[in-house]
Amino acid sequence: MKMLVATDGSKNALHAVKYAIQLLGRVSEGGSITLISVHDDVALRHARRFVGKEAVADYLRELSEQDLADARKTLDKAGVSHDMIIRTGHVATEIVEAAERGKFDLLVMGSKGRSALKDLLIGSVAKRVAEISKVPVLLVR
Repeated sequence: MKMLVATDGSKNALHAVKYAIQLLGRVSEGGSITLISVHDDVALRHARRFVGKEAVADYLRELSEQDLADARKTLDKAGVSHDMIIRTGHVATEIVEAAERGKFDLLVMGSKGRSALKDLLIGSVAKRVAEISKVPVLLVR
């Protein structure tokens, strides 16, 4: 089973990584895990004019590497080899495109468990991913 696990560095995302490890151990054919971290760069487009495109790209890459650090340690400790994808752009869209382009069997991500009112007002990445993905999505609480 080929799994893509989205992480934002949160406790919920780390819980999703741990669940993916358990799931991988249960499938007889084995498989692989790829981590993905995506940061929305829309708010920083204005900053590019002042600090430069490369400085913004470096900043977003550092954020992604921080987000991936605990997940990578958890996978290493479990003895699970993994790959990483770092992207910028609309978070849900980038996750779904990576899952489809990479021909993953399952997309795993943590659910923040926000209230229905907050989801109605601001939406959630997990909800959007589940709505638009052609790859099966497993939301872990």
